[in-house]
Amino acid sequence: MSASALARTLRAYVRHAPGTVGKARLVSRFLDEHLQTHSVRTTVRLRSGDKVTVTTSDVIQRYQYLFGEWEPNLSAFLRDRLRPGDTFIDVGAHRGAFSLLASHVVGPHGHVVAIEPSPQFHDDLTTAATVNHRTNIRAVCCAASGTHGTLTLYLEDPANLGHTTAVRPRHVHMAFDVPAAPLADLVSGAELATARIIKIDVEGAEAAAIRGLLPALADLRDDAELVIEVTPRLLAKQGESAADIIDTLRGHGFHAYTLTNDYDPAVYPRAMRRPQPPVRCKETPKHMTDLVFSRTNADRLTLGR
Repeated sequence: MSASALARTLRAYVRHAPGTVGKARLVSRFLDEHLQTHSVRTTVRLRSGDKVTVTTSDVIQRYQYLFGEWEPNLSAFLRDRLRPGDTFIDVGAHRGAFSLLASHVVGPHGHVVAIEPSPQFHDDLTTAATVNHRTNIRAVCCAASGTHGTLTLYLEDPANLGHTTAVRPRHVHMAFDVPAAPLADLVSGAELATARIIKIDVEGAEAAAIRGLLPALADLRDDAELVIEVTPRLLAKQGESAADIIDTLRGHGFHAYTLTNDYDPAVYPRAMRRPQPPVRCKETPKHMTDLVFSRTNADRLTLGR
């Protein structure tokens, strides 16, 4: 059996067999590296039921191919929190993994606003929405920022397309300019008023994105929650900090919680079976971390309400 045929067989086991026996070892010792270096381009069905085209040289698409999902703890949190009729605002939507998931959960009377500045990712997202008949997704090709203007985005590593950032890296694989506007200007009043979750994943531009949202915080519903990926290293290069973000949102009545997000593919099988809830953030993050901001004051945000 060739290595590629073996990879397809083992991937089928990892993806479809019940339980988790041996899956972590198969992924970490063979499949992850093989699929990165021997790229496969194909169409897969995600756990949400949607079909998307993936190229496994990219980490996000590789995990979708292997597991049918990206970031299982966040995916579980979205499924738990969102309800039919809600609005989900996806800032830094990339190719739409979370927008597609949320589209199913909020249903035909709910709404998804997918904000993605990269023209290529925006096109991938809109194609996926069309192919899967996701008519409740409104895609916006713009960067969320603190002001109106133009941003230059940089891609450092073509094996991680999700890390497209406005902070210039040491090595630039690609650069392109995109329009930028405050988040409060990119969504309608009705979308803000019904927003249950606002997810912000903008690779170092999260402080600016939050500044653009601040004028609208008072318009959010009482149970609205924010999920923000903070990147202390990139924030520091701009004179910003995760502590400033936490303090700003605390001043608006939000408590910070840490949501476990491990990019090691070996942890995915177990995380998908037993997702971890957000727990109170007791220390300012020093490394890239997913934070949930909620007006609920508790030790943890329980899943399965």
